[in-house]
Amino acid sequence: MERILHMLERYRPFNEQEARDREQMLCFLRRNPNALTRENSIAHLTASAWVVNPARDQALMAFHNLYGAWSWLGGHADGNPDLLQVALEEVAQESGLTRLRPIVRDLYSLETLTVDGHEKRGQYVPSHLHLNCTFLLEADPGDPIRPKPDENRAVRWFSLEQAVLASTERWMRERIYQKLNQKLSSIS
Repeated sequence: MERILHMLERYRPFNEQEARDREQMLCFLRRNPNALTRENSIAHLTASAWVVNPARDQALMAFHNLYGAWSWLGGHADGNPDLLQVALEEVAQESGLTRLRPIVRDLYSLETLTVDGHEKRGQYVPSHLHLNCTFLLEADPGDPIRPKPDENRAVRWFSLEQAVLASTERWMRERIYQKLNQKLSSIS
């Protein structure tokens, strides 16, 4: 957990959402060391990736079964404190991509995400928070992709603008995906 706390402490927020979410995450994680696993049913750590092509004009999205929406890729830390590794593994599992490269190894974005109660594998999962750390990855759109049927039913590349518009989740469109695209212009 110390590694994650250090990463969050040195992260420079891009906007007010990130600043407030960073404060919330640090406060919660200092008091709840079990937030690295799903044992903490109130909030736990997740890692996502904004996967772009080398020209940085396309982003990879998956049509997520649980949300019924086009979404970025990522998943639960499940005890792994190396959140970049979690993001890389989740993208590979969910898309079939094997040649992924971090554009920067540092945290790219952070956000506290709400998850409504839902059924998963026949059991009810109560509403909770994902303390999400996002990493910026690069992949070649020419590499083969495939869905992971138990998690998503499609994976595809969109232009950056279309990636935002493809999501039917208004909050994610306006607060997350637009922000991720805005931040791309500051990465050389």
